[in-house]
Amino acid sequence: METRRDAVDTFDSFRQFIGLERDVLVLSLAMFAFSLSFQMTGRYVPEYLRALGTGATVVGLYGSVGNLIGALYPYPGGSISDRLGSRLSLTLFGTLSSAGFLLWFVAPEVGAVTLAGVSLDPWIWIFVGLFLTQAWKSFGLGATFAIVKQSVPPERLAMGFASTEIFRRIGFLLGPLIAAALLAATANFITGFQYVLVIAAAFGIVATVAQHVLYDAKEDSIGKSFEGLAQLREDLRSLPETLRPLLVADTLIRFANGMVYVFFVLVVTDFRTLGFSAFGISLRPDAFFGILLGVEMVIALLTKLPVSKLAERTGLKPVVGLGFSVYALFPALLILAPPNQWLFVALFAFSGLRFAGLPAHKALIVGPAERNAGGRVTGAYYLVRNTIVIPSAALGGWLYARDPTIAFSVASLVGIVGLGYFALRGKEFEAYAGGA
Repeated sequence: METRRDAVDTFDSFRQFIGLERDVLVLSLAMFAFSLSFQMTGRYVPEYLRALGTGATVVGLYGSVGNLIGALYPYPGGSISDRLGSRLSLTLFGTLSSAGFLLWFVAPEVGAVTLAGVSLDPWIWIFVGLFLTQAWKSFGLGATFAIVKQSVPPERLAMGFASTEIFRRIGFLLGPLIAAALLAATANFITGFQYVLVIAAAFGIVATVAQHVLYDAKEDSIGKSFEGLAQLREDLRSLPETLRPLLVADTLIRFANGMVYVFFVLVVTDFRTLGFSAFGISLRPDAFFGILLGVEMVIALLTKLPVSKLAERTGLKPVVGLGFSVYALFPALLILAPPNQWLFVALFAFSGLRFAGLPAHKALIVGPAERNAGGRVTGAYYLVRNTIVIPSAALGGWLYARDPTIAFSVASLVGIVGLGYFALRGKEFEAYAGGA
């Protein structure tokens, strides 16, 4: 019987080269659009909150709520994907995300609202919108992993994830540049960011419709229905042995990153108040931050495929370790750097290297899973990791409000501990062991 891997069409050689099948290609295009939307908006929301009258503590709380969503959404999202199939799941999640961008857009216009005698400030709606915008990214995490796993052979998983990551990172590159252009062309941040939010919602709507129409659901692998907490406990107990040391190290790395991630924009716009002036161009700090994110993504794009190809020769562990090392060192380097625009460009270029290890990291997570359980294994992994990481941003916000240097330095120390643990205890996925 002919399968999609045996079929020949116009894209066959291209797909064979970078590991794409039809459904992975559709997923990659949707990832591009939603990544564009997320990166245009998400990295600027802390500044949006500050413009709406909040301080570092609320910004840190926002980050922790994001961590909470990241912990709660993937497992049920993976179960929904395994039960209903990826197509319907991603359509639902995409619709919710697009609605969230629109809620963020209207937040300043809603103003303060009194509910049950309690006055709610406009920034409350940013928190409400966060539960919607994260739906495609977090609920759909298991579905996206499962699509790649069912379409790509085990020994090509890193390249398959690299293919989707390339599309995703192109969105990450263009999103901040579009945001920077819009912010530079408007008189104030809030007005410019509202334009950004409208465009983000439009991309989300187009991506949702496109993935629903183009995705071929015939070969979706449907697993068993969710059986409650007993199944969750069983899934956690049965996590492949390869994942256990990875999970511990990854949790420490992500806790460190979570402490300071939402404050990257504030380091540029507030702590350093660093604009850009060169080549006849002068940019405000908020627009310059978009350029820095663009530089970060250029490096991510240039290194993604070569490093994933390298993983087939060296194994997954060294490549994952490379990404972990950048995660660990970047916070301290950023906060200790003097306010020089070119030095910040170089630092964000260095930060782009952390993304080079993500395809190998994803392959190391989903590779050992059984075929019909890819969504649930991924969801269980992220449930554990992201649950522990929940308070990281609130802790970082508490430290940042007292001394930004302490917050970022502590984050790097935690990251270095995670890196050391992975170096000592991390294990290789057997499909790649021959190349290590």
